[in-house]
Amino acid sequence: MRLKDQLAFVRQNVKKNKVRTFMTILATAMGCTFLIVLASVGFGLQETVVEDTLEQQIVTKIDIHGYEKDDEGFRALTMDDIDYLESIDGVKAVTRRNHLQQITTYSIGDYMEETDTVAAHFPSEVKSGLELQEGRLPKENNEIVVGYHFPKYLHPASVKEEDLYSEDGQLKDDYQYKDELLGKSIDMTVNKMDDGKEVTRTIPLKVVGILEKPSREWMQERKVYISQDVLNEIAVFTGTPNGNPVQEDEVAGQGEDADTFDEVNVYATNLEAVKAISDQLDEANYATYSVVKEMEQINMLFTVAKAGLLLIGTIAILIASIGIYNTMTMAVTERAPDIGIMKAIGANPKTIKRIFLLESSCIGVIGAVIGVVVAYAISFLVNFGLPIIIEAAFGEQLPDNLKFSAIPGILIVISVGICLAVTILSGMRPAKRATQIDVLKAMRREV
Repeated sequence: MRLKDQLAFVRQNVKKNKVRTFMTILATAMGCTFLIVLASVGFGLQETVVEDTLEQQIVTKIDIHGYEKDDEGFRALTMDDIDYLESIDGVKAVTRRNHLQQITTYSIGDYMEETDTVAAHFPSEVKSGLELQEGRLPKENNEIVVGYHFPKYLHPASVKEEDLYSEDGQLKDDYQYKDELLGKSIDMTVNKMDDGKEVTRTIPLKVVGILEKPSREWMQERKVYISQDVLNEIAVFTGTPNGNPVQEDEVAGQGEDADTFDEVNVYATNLEAVKAISDQLDEANYATYSVVKEMEQINMLFTVAKAGLLLIGTIAILIASIGIYNTMTMAVTERAPDIGIMKAIGANPKTIKRIFLLESSCIGVIGAVIGVVVAYAISFLVNFGLPIIIEAAFGEQLPDNLKFSAIPGILIVISVGICLAVTILSGMRPAKRATQIDVLKAMRREV
C-alpha cells in the first residue's frame, strides 16, 4: 500500500469524524500553546536580565581585586602584577588607578563642586578605549581630565544646596556654569586633620580634556582624573597613603614610594578571550570578576527555571494525549470492518499500524502549528499589554526593555518535538490494537 493511499485513508477518516478530530486538535493546540507561552516567560526574563547586565558593564573587562597569598589573605597589586597581566595572550590593556581617599572640592571663580578624584595611568586608559569629548590628554603633572558631567554640576558656592537642584535631581539651569571650562585653571582643595584641627591646602590645576559622554543616559561621570604625582603630593601633605585625611599615623612620603594600586582592570581583545584570561588568572590565585562569570551564573539559574517551566507545560500536552488516545481507540473500533478487509486482502500489519500512527501524527502536527501561531500572538499581547495594565493598576513605571515573554527558535523546536512525541506515543497503543484485530470478527463487526 503506497504512502499516498495511506494518507488518503487518513483523510477519509478525518472527514467522517470532523467534530471529534477538531476537538482533539484543539486540545493538542491548547497544550502546545500553554507549553510555549509558559516557557517563553523564562526566556523573556532571561533576555531582559542579560541585556540589562551587558548594558551596564563592559563585556571585555575583567576586574582584578587582588592576589591571594597562601594563608595570608589578599594583597594589593603591584607593578610586577601589571607586567604579568600585560603578558597574557588576549589582553589588550591593563588599567590601574589609585583613588584619593577624600571627597575633593574644586573651585573656579565663584563656582565649586565636590566629587571623587582618581589618579589614572592615561596610556593604558587610552588602550582600553577611553575617549575624549573634547580637548586632549594631560602632558604635565598639573593637567587634569574631568568627566563629562563635571562641568554640568559646577554651581555657585553661595547658594544653599536645597535651592540648587530640581525635583529630578538635576542642577537648575540658572545655577549652571556657563563659561568654557576647557583650558581654564581650577583650584583643588584637600584637607587633613592636625591635632584635631582641619588644615586645608589648595593645588592649582589646569583642565585640558573632558571625557566622552557615557553610553547610557542614566550614567553619571563626574570624576576628576589627576596624575600620580599630584596624588603623591597630597599623600605627603596628609602624611597618609592616598591622601586619607583622618588617619593619625604619620607616614609622610609613603605616597611617593607606594607601588600598589587600588583598582586594576584587564581588557581583553574580544569577548571570546575573556573566559580564557579569567581561567588563567583564577589558576594564578588572582581574585577576579567579569561579566562573563555573571552571565554563566544567570544563565544556569534561568536554564533550571526554563526546564521546570517546560516540564509543567508538558503536563498540559500529556492531558491532551488522553483525548488523542480516546480518538484513536474509537477510530480503530469504528473502522474494524475496513481493517478486516485490508488484512483479508493481504495488508501488512506494519502498514495498518503506520496508517493509525500517521493519523495521530497529523493531529499532532496540526495542533502544534496552531499552537505556535497562537503562542506568538499571546506573547505579543503580553509584552504589549501587560506593562500598561501593571502601570495603570499599581502605578509602577516598568523598564523600557523589560520582556515578559520571548519565543526563540529553539523553544519552538523543543515544544513541537514534545508535542509530536506525545501524540505519536498516544497513538501507539490503538495502532498496535488495530494490527491484532481478528479478520472474521472484524467482518462480522464483532470488534
